[in-house]
Amino acid sequence: MSNPNPRADATASPRNWLSWSIRCLLLGLAPMAVQAQQAGDAPAPADSAPSVANAINLNRVTVTAQKREQQVVDVPISISAYSDDFMRRFGISDVETLSRYVPGVQVQVQSPNNPGIAVRGITTDDGAATAASRVSIFQDGVDISRSRGSMVSLFDMDRVEVLRGPQGTLFGRGAESGAISLIQNKAQAGNSGGFQSEFGNFSSRKLTGWINTPISDNVFARVAVHNAYHDGYVENLNGGRLNGEDTKAIRASLHFNVGSGSGIDLIANYQRDAPPGTDFHSGIVPNRYGSTDVYGAADLDHGDQLGLRRKVYGLTAIGDFALSDSWRLSSTTGLRKFNSLEKFDADGSQVNMLNFAEHSKSHQLSQELRLNYDAGGSFTGFFGANYFYENGSEAVPFSTDERSLLLQLLALAPTLDGLSDSTRQLIALLGPAPPLLDANYQPNQPYSAIPLLGVPLNTNEQEAYTNYGRTRSYEAFADGTWRINDRFDITGGLRVSREEQAGAYQVTNASPASGIGTTLALFGAGFNGVTGPNNLFVPTNGRLHNEHDSTSVVGRLIGSFHINEDTNSYLSVSRGRRPNVLAFNVNEAGTGYDKVVLPAETILSYEVGLKGEGDGGRFAYDLSAFYYDYNNFQSTAFQGGRLLTLNAGRASVPGFEASLQQAFSDRFSGFFNYSYLHARFADKDNQGRQQGYAGNHLRLAPDHTVAIGVQWNQPLAEGRNLYVRPSYTWRSKIYFEDNNNPAYVQPAYGLLNLRAGVTFDKGRWDLSVWGANLLGKKYLVDAGNVGENFNLATYIPGAPRTFGIGISGKF
Repeated sequence: MSNPNPRADATASPRNWLSWSIRCLLLGLAPMAVQAQQAGDAPAPADSAPSVANAINLNRVTVTAQKREQQVVDVPISISAYSDDFMRRFGISDVETLSRYVPGVQVQVQSPNNPGIAVRGITTDDGAATAASRVSIFQDGVDISRSRGSMVSLFDMDRVEVLRGPQGTLFGRGAESGAISLIQNKAQAGNSGGFQSEFGNFSSRKLTGWINTPISDNVFARVAVHNAYHDGYVENLNGGRLNGEDTKAIRASLHFNVGSGSGIDLIANYQRDAPPGTDFHSGIVPNRYGSTDVYGAADLDHGDQLGLRRKVYGLTAIGDFALSDSWRLSSTTGLRKFNSLEKFDADGSQVNMLNFAEHSKSHQLSQELRLNYDAGGSFTGFFGANYFYENGSEAVPFSTDERSLLLQLLALAPTLDGLSDSTRQLIALLGPAPPLLDANYQPNQPYSAIPLLGVPLNTNEQEAYTNYGRTRSYEAFADGTWRINDRFDITGGLRVSREEQAGAYQVTNASPASGIGTTLALFGAGFNGVTGPNNLFVPTNGRLHNEHDSTSVVGRLIGSFHINEDTNSYLSVSRGRRPNVLAFNVNEAGTGYDKVVLPAETILSYEVGLKGEGDGGRFAYDLSAFYYDYNNFQSTAFQGGRLLTLNAGRASVPGFEASLQQAFSDRFSGFFNYSYLHARFADKDNQGRQQGYAGNHLRLAPDHTVAIGVQWNQPLAEGRNLYVRPSYTWRSKIYFEDNNNPAYVQPAYGLLNLRAGVTFDKGRWDLSVWGANLLGKKYLVDAGNVGENFNLATYIPGAPRTFGIGISGKF
């Protein structure tokens, strides 16, 4: 059995020559192993291989997705592994950019506080404290899936493993459709260090540095820092810029050898994000110059007050202990906390109307113990237990100038259900709704009070709601692989979870009472059922509580047939689950709330795969076909003028994924990744009733995605090397809403990126030029958003053409 803790064996004498394998994922499917040697007190850079030409040979990658070291070809699941070397070569420092190279994965990031992650058509983006994730994100074995705290920078990484399909057995309660495992570099033997820097247009800069050193014969330390900044891509005519970046992060780690083949890692992470606001750009309300071009200048009120302030803290302890030749004990302890406040303009215009914020907080504790068995025989496996605790909240303040809100509600009223006859009669007496802007494209405010009634309108009406969530889960799991003979394996696993969920909801009423809400209280139900004193949120008159406990089982069964030593095939069935959701829906009378427990979402996944190598190890491939049966899809929608959390029924997702790579010569290689998804809502639900979204595309689920890249190297004199690395990613049409409104769709588009440069001193130094979206393609990150509920849909433009230079070094 390979030693999972190589640091412990490599440090008997820190001045002895060390031999190690540098994992370098070159083409997005399988990295290579480049053998090198260095002295403990005089480390050579990782790129100091015997020749640069050898660095593009295709070899196997070691992953730990199944809690043991394996080559990708031997793992009978759909997995893509990306090393730090691959990400550096193609300029990847965040999960959103990485997702463009991963078959079957889409990541949409409105801001670091608000990501949407879709794996095989199943999207997770709910920020409520009572909702669990559909896709798990793990950082060094610790669950960081909570939406508002899950986006972390990828710097000084060892690798990223992306697993597609239900992964509950391996990664726990939130891995309904997949898991993303982030493995950071940790302290190790030897002195080493380095830096990476980039500078470009929009005042961009990206700086990363790390240093690794031994403290004693058995204790090693590592520190890495990261800073990323660029001005916002979009000018805001009301002040400041939008869609920018401002991230600072630091990581410190210690490794302790505690015996032969045993060790402990301590890792502390801190990240601070302070970007400007997100450009929720109105395509309906013109800016002050009369333009509705969503790719032009924005005109969001509150100017540079918009934006995010987020802090994320993490402390992890990982222990790996050899109990015998056959048994190892692994322990992973995680403490995590985040606090984020984001302010955004939901109407996307200069009109002071729909101004929201999200203030999310969470702290969590997790502990996992796992016993791993491998005696070199026919059975390999593990079993263990996990405890997870989380307590969090999400507050959503809302503010408006009722003089503007009234105009939009008057325009919206004819489309609303649930209004009383007297309310409609009042609206009819007012005549056609006045426009939001006057002839000079300035906010139009014809009313200071409700017409005919004289109820004053509040110029700064404020109200809020807060949801609270507390979860305790206790899990027991087991997984094993039985080698029937030299060619046939069977893998099976189960995870049993006991979940104790508690949720709460509270509305903070407007004070003084809103003029619109007060008026609607006289005439009947209003928008979202509100009858005063608020405009949007029905009063709770205190805090409402809801609780639910459940026990569940997820698992997998896989048959794997090794056709030959270079080719592996598999057939699997697995079950994924998203826990029950606690919700509070406005009742039909608009006078209060119904407590709702939505049933757990489930996925039954059937998959067949083929992976291997050919052409003497110069060609590698990974092919898979799958079918999802997706039940109890949990969604939100406006019905009868009320925003409700609902069971949206069933969906089915057949698909195909392919990753191919070829080394055409020692100097030239390329990769090609493709996925096909037919992610659609089923015609009927489990009771045979016709579904409202029957036949619709699932959101963020393009039918086709492609990523293609090339690497060309030309050795030069005196240890220098010239390289060129173009890549192109393409997606077919993307719907941003489950209702498939054609106004909120991104047509097919592609992005061309390029990195080229020269390395010096056998790779120790690197000078490069880089460009992203070189063709200047205009595309949307999202459309619809909160404003859609008010007939004021907003659009978020993607990043324009960016370019710059890079300098990096190792010592």
